[in-house]
Amino acid sequence: MSTLARRNGRTAAYAALLVLGMVGLAFASVPLYRLFCQVTGFGGTPLRAEEAAPSLKPTGRLISVRFDANTNSALPWEFEPEERRQRVAIGARDMTFYTAKNLSDQPVTGTATFNVTPAKAGQYFTKIQCFCFTEQTLKPGQEVRMPVIFFVDPKILDDPDASRIDEITLSYTFYPVDQPKKQS
Repeated sequence: MSTLARRNGRTAAYAALLVLGMVGLAFASVPLYRLFCQVTGFGGTPLRAEEAAPSLKPTGRLISVRFDANTNSALPWEFEPEERRQRVAIGARDMTFYTAKNLSDQPVTGTATFNVTPAKAGQYFTKIQCFCFTEQTLKPGQEVRMPVIFFVDPKILDDPDASRIDEITLSYTFYPVDQPKKQS
């Protein structure tokens, strides 16, 4: 085998590895971006906490939180917030409820995606408990109340770009799940 043929073979192998790496990166980009958004609150993704920080104290300033609910057309559910808007104290732990009802004659599993607008508020809106953390399976005709426990971090008041926000919208969209994941 000539030197030229070996060089061409090596170049082809490097090109193939580069293509495989790019394909792998393309498949990994969505989960990596989602993880990045959940960790940083980027793009209006609320943060997640196991519990409210013990040092968290209400500031006395109120902010309006609007609750939005959407359902993908392929999911036979009614889904809505029990309250459309709440005035909450920044720094205080709060709770709201959403209701979901399965309109079909079959068990149906759904999963909710969520975001916060304005996007800048996402890094200060933290959910402690949420139905969106797991898939939800409803039996035929079943209706459930689903809580969301959250707080708005007082650090929002120190951010010059976010301190003047007077309303935050928490929005969910439920989508059908083809195969429910097994709990381990």
